[in-house]
Amino acid sequence: MMTETYTQLRLDCGAEFAALPMPGRRTATYEIRVLAGMAHEPESLGGLARIVEETITKGTEQRSAQELTDAFDALGANVGSGVGRESMVFRCSCLPEYVDHALGLHAEMLRTPSFPQEYCEVALDLAQQELTSLEDDPGELARRLISPFAYGARLGRHELGTRESLARIQRDEIVGYWRDNFASARLQIVVGGAIDVHKVASRVDQLFSAFGGSDGRQAPLTPDFSPGRRHHAKELEQQHILICWPGVPMTHADHPVERIMLGVLGEGMSSRLFAEVREKQGLVYWVGAWDEHPRTSGRVFLGASTTPARCDQTYKTLLREVDRLAEDLTVEEVERTKIGIIAKTQTHGDITRARVGELGSDLFFYGRPVPVAEKNARLAAVTVADVRRYLNDHPRDPLCVQTLGPRALEDAA
Repeated sequence: MMTETYTQLRLDCGAEFAALPMPGRRTATYEIRVLAGMAHEPESLGGLARIVEETITKGTEQRSAQELTDAFDALGANVGSGVGRESMVFRCSCLPEYVDHALGLHAEMLRTPSFPQEYCEVALDLAQQELTSLEDDPGELARRLISPFAYGARLGRHELGTRESLARIQRDEIVGYWRDNFASARLQIVVGGAIDVHKVASRVDQLFSAFGGSDGRQAPLTPDFSPGRRHHAKELEQQHILICWPGVPMTHADHPVERIMLGVLGEGMSSRLFAEVREKQGLVYWVGAWDEHPRTSGRVFLGASTTPARCDQTYKTLLREVDRLAEDLTVEEVERTKIGIIAKTQTHGDITRARVGELGSDLFFYGRPVPVAEKNARLAAVTVADVRRYLNDHPRDPLCVQTLGPRALEDAA
């Protein structure tokens, strides 16, 4: 595998910059991360960050929404964006020769958005409609219900807010969020592909010079965790169960161990949850295990959908499978999981986009690029003993449990 050489800079404009030259690729990708997300909304204006992320693309002082779209299309650029708990990200993939021009369009969009009134109204109306459709998506509804207890009221906000909070949002609030949170010192910009790193860095520094007044160096947000069992009654044919407990941050030495543990539990058709809970016992329609990470913490989740009659049995079985790892985990399971996770780092559909996505996450969580080889070496070093030690050091109690469906859990596990 080719050695990866990273560049990391703090630009004069205040933005953090990192790059990965990939000379063999015929594409380039960049991400612009703004260090502001749902957690930075005013408490009474839930959903505001999502509205800003959608409407900031709808025109600038120089171009209408259609003209901005046409300008990206003329470059053959594939653009997108998304909002998270603590940041929002704007992405672009294009041919290397168009990176400078595409960056100029993104800088224009982020620095001089026009937030047309009609697009603000449309975005708010669509958000209200999505809240209605959320009632027909039990899996997403269950995740919305557990988040405030898994993360606390601030980090546990949902991107759609509430009907009441959306109704309070006007164009002035949208512009105010942008003005308060968008600034060069709150930007993390990563780029990869067939690029001239220093040329791109110079271009970024020029484009975002003297942008905004924020210092960008916010104190890390600390999540809250509220254990307990909670039920949301809803007439459904299926019963949804989510179980959460504190995990480790991305930067913790045990994070690779946690990834292997979760892979053994819930990754692929040979995983324990799929093989035992679904295939052997036939308890569930769907089952999974995963972790999630705010910037300085972690959460472990188990989830399943089952019948109301089998809700208690499924709940107990999920927890038993976690406990059983400490008793009979095998070397073969650990090695198979390692191979599966490491293989995915080499077989992404779009390597350039995948590497840049990883680089953006590295800058956000670690504050530096972390080579794929370094990450894979940490995974490869995990042993059965490490997983057993992890389970002892980071026990699954206390639990935060959310059920959604016709009946609540009856028996304690």
